[in-house]
Amino acid sequence: MLALDLLRLTALMARTTGNPEIRVALIDGPVATQHAGLAGTQLRRIGGDAAATCRQADSIACLHGTFVAGILTGNRGSVAPAICPGCTLLVRPIFAELDSRRDGDRMPSAPAVDLAAAILDSVEAGASIVNLSLGVARASARDELLLQQALDRALGRGVIVTAAAGNQATLGSSVITRHPWVIPVVACDLRGRPLNESNLGSSIGKRGLRAPGDKITSLCSEGGL
Repeated sequence: MLALDLLRLTALMARTTGNPEIRVALIDGPVATQHAGLAGTQLRRIGGDAAATCRQADSIACLHGTFVAGILTGNRGSVAPAICPGCTLLVRPIFAELDSRRDGDRMPSAPAVDLAAAILDSVEAGASIVNLSLGVARASARDELLLQQALDRALGRGVIVTAAAGNQATLGSSVITRHPWVIPVVACDLRGRPLNESNLGSSIGKRGLRAPGDKITSLCSEGGL
């Protein structure tokens, strides 16, 4: 609850659970849709070839996708109340379930061309907001252009795009965070101070936001929190 208080969300969440007409696109890993914390929520799979439901509960892709889904639209009755459980979650898997937790803590990433396709799918599916908690791998100049054009399409449709700034303790920006329409989000502690590993840069300083990124509780794809 401290994280919600820091973001001044507590009062707003007391007033509403959201509206199903608000579609939030989750471009991430697949989601453990059978998790009790997601019961009754409105999840809809869009685009792509990857399955929306996890096949391997302990994969990094599934763990990450389910964790973020819980923050966005998990049930309010748990100790990890979600921001907008009444909204529609558009699940657009982009990470393959190849890496299990036993392989370490390496976070999944996606080629820029795949991310561009996922953003276009989200826009065409009527997303109001696109959530990107990911990194881009193998970005050629052509692929970066495709990603920029996809973000331009989101701009043209008025679709809000939020993107994690990253946790590599670097100074600078990425093809995602330097796009003028993207809202970069830097991880901070419960006092509002950026974490030691948080990425920082001019685009983040000019139009970015801070959000708690330490000791956050959400849903686990293997059950529970």
